[in-house]
Amino acid sequence: MPFPDALKGNPKCIFFTDFDGTITLQDSNDFMTDNLGFGEARRKQLNADCLDGRVSFREIFTEMLASISTPLPACIDTLLANITLDPHFTTFFHWATAHDIPVIVLSSGMRPIIRALLSKLVGDEAFTIEIICNEAILRPGKTVDQPDGWTIQFHDDSGFGHDKSLAIRPYREAVQKMGEDRPVLLYAGDGVSDLSAARETDLLFAKRGRDLVTYCEREDVPFTVFGDWSEILETTKRIYEGKTSVGEVAKEGAEEVKEGEAEKGEEKETTK
Repeated sequence: MPFPDALKGNPKCIFFTDFDGTITLQDSNDFMTDNLGFGEARRKQLNADCLDGRVSFREIFTEMLASISTPLPACIDTLLANITLDPHFTTFFHWATAHDIPVIVLSSGMRPIIRALLSKLVGDEAFTIEIICNEAILRPGKTVDQPDGWTIQFHDDSGFGHDKSLAIRPYREAVQKMGEDRPVLLYAGDGVSDLSAARETDLLFAKRGRDLVTYCEREDVPFTVFGDWSEILETTKRIYEGKTSVGEVAKEGAEEVKEGEAEKGEEKETTK
């Protein structure tokens, strides 16, 4: 349901989410790069460079995908055989649908891959989920079944290739005019492609142990952590039912991260 239709009926929440590594347990683009492209070591170095601001996500993602010569249908078949869904996402999606909470996927991945994976992992209901993402297109003079026959078409001209904040911002601007009884904007993500979205919603769910947590800590972005979608569902229910606020959840998240860092420090001291 595109903007502004998702605001009709004044839903209590609107949930934006990354796809790869957030809805799925593995990142499909990382998997292709590691297994069909230039490999894990180079990819991890590029991710670190992006996180430190030395290169843009658009640059590293272009390099990653350029290293993959496998035809797109074969790439999709490989991913369908290897990528798995967070087992709790479908439960969350069913609950959100029953409570009129729009779920909007914001992905730096490509539509044919995302649609194929969602269709397999969620079923026909997946076609009701709005997806804002990049596209996969044919190279000039090539067919889809040829090696090096496809490339990415980015969603916009930003350094992210798909600046997710641009999709969220119209919602944020609209709900700010609604007063206190407005939808709560939520976002879940895990990695460097989510950096642009990190400040745009009322609460950010960052996957425990992933790059997005590192960024939020460094940039002082309020967030809470999650391990899987059962935790997201529990927290979203509490917000929906008025049992907690996004501020309280963010405070709890900050305390959990600090406790985790303290425990790591104690472990290092013990093992010296």
